[in-house]
Order: sequence, then C-alpha cells, then structure tokens
Amino acid sequence: MIVDAWMQHGTVRFLRHEMLDSLWRWTGQKPPDEEVPVSVTVGAMDAGGVDVGLISAWYGPEGALVSNDEVASFVAQAPDRLAGVASVDLRRPMEAVRELRRCVDELGFKALRVVPWLWELPPTDRRFYPLFAACVDLGIPFCTQVGHTGPLRPSETGRPIPYVDQVALDFPELVIVGGHIGYPWTEEMVAVCRKHPNVYIDTSAYTVRRYPPELVRYMAQDRHHKVMFGTNFPMIAPERALKGLDELGLDDAAREAFLSGNARAVFRI
Repeated sequence: MIVDAWMQHGTVRFLRHEMLDSLWRWTGQKPPDEEVPVSVTVGAMDAGGVDVGLISAWYGPEGALVSNDEVASFVAQAPDRLAGVASVDLRRPMEAVRELRRCVDELGFKALRVVPWLWELPPTDRRFYPLFAACVDLGIPFCTQVGHTGPLRPSETGRPIPYVDQVALDFPELVIVGGHIGYPWTEEMVAVCRKHPNVYIDTSAYTVRRYPPELVRYMAQDRHHKVMFGTNFPMIAPERALKGLDELGLDDAAREAFLSGNARAVFRI
C-alpha cells in the first residue's frame, strides 16, 4: 500500500495564482484554463501505484483558493482513493476552530493544514494556538510546510527551529507533520523529529533522487523513522516522485513505514 500525504486537486483559481508561477516555470508545465476532473488526479495515482491520497484545501488572506466544501466534493467522487485535509482562515480564530470541527465531524476530514508562508506568519503566532488545541481535542494532526518556499513568498516561516520545535514543546500531544522535508534546514527538521515523539516529516515537493543525504541517512539507519511519502501533486506526479526508490537502501520495515505505515497511523487510514 502507498499513501500520498500531500496532494492537491486544485481549482483553477488556485492553480493559476501568481504565487505558483515559479513552480510552473520549474516544472515546465502550464496551469490549466478549465477545472480539472477528479479522474485526472486518480489516474496519476494509479500510474504511480498510490492507493490513497490526502488532498488539501487552501485558505489564505484573500480567502478560499480551494475551499473545504470543494475538497469534500472531490473526495465524494472517489471516496476509496481520496481523503480530505481541512484548511481555515486565520484572521478569525474562533470561526476557524468551528470550521475545523465541521470539517472533521461532518465531512470526515483527516487533518488540518495551514501553510505559514501564505500568511507570512510563523506557526508560533497566537492565531494558530486555538487550532492546535482543537486538533488535539479532535485527535487529528496539524500539517504544515517546513523549509524554503518554492512559491514567490518569504521562507522564514518554514524554519523547523525555532518554530516547529516551540510548537511541539507547547503542545506535546499535538501530532505535527512537516511537509516539504525542511530543506535547506533538513538537519534541523530531522533533529526536531528525533526530539519530539509526535513530529513527522513528509517528502512532498521532492523526488526520491533529490532527498537530502541527512534525510536518507535518517530513513535508512533508524528503523523507527518518522518520514512519510508525499508528492505535492500536481506539481510532481507520484510515478516521477517514486523513481529511484530502491536506491535509498531501505529495509522492508523502513520502506513500509515510509510508503504507508507512518501515514496510516497519523491520519488513521
């Protein structure tokens, strides 16, 4: 089984947002002019052997780029293959908490994701803290981005130390998934992951052959590593992301944990 911990089935308004111009340029692709059928995302999963993909809503200061209800509608078209990840508007913390509870209790979503660089606020900002308490209460993980930003936004908010480290100290019960590996602060992210039992890493936005050596060492040498597979689809397709997997030198237990075991435990799949 393979679980993709970070995917998007994007709307046109999300995929054509100016902040993503750099990503389209790097990948040599162009954003779509029309809404993309869910079958395209499922087809990409099939081609890469991915069984379940976690698709995320996106909220920023300008509002919903991919709303929670849109994500729910995508999941409803392929409920055995897709699972929803909520996002919320940080400007209204209590409304954000109520929306998160609705997404989990009524829509069956598996996690919350807030991307700090989109708000230009670190995850230690006071507006995040009611949401962290709600995540613990609901028994869901908080997913975020660590490392530099490919989109045209500042990168400071993605530093594992001090930000993820401090949140994990303040909320030791909170399960935190740091997506996008943490490069160029990968060693910091691995250190935070080792330090805190509820902190995990996902490899979205990187192909296997671009994993930093610090991450590969952690995965190969620690059979209880807390790294999970992710793509950041549609920017990287699962088939391309997994090419070269055998070269990592993972034993059977480490490989299973990476491809599905950690994600199944964290997201309760």
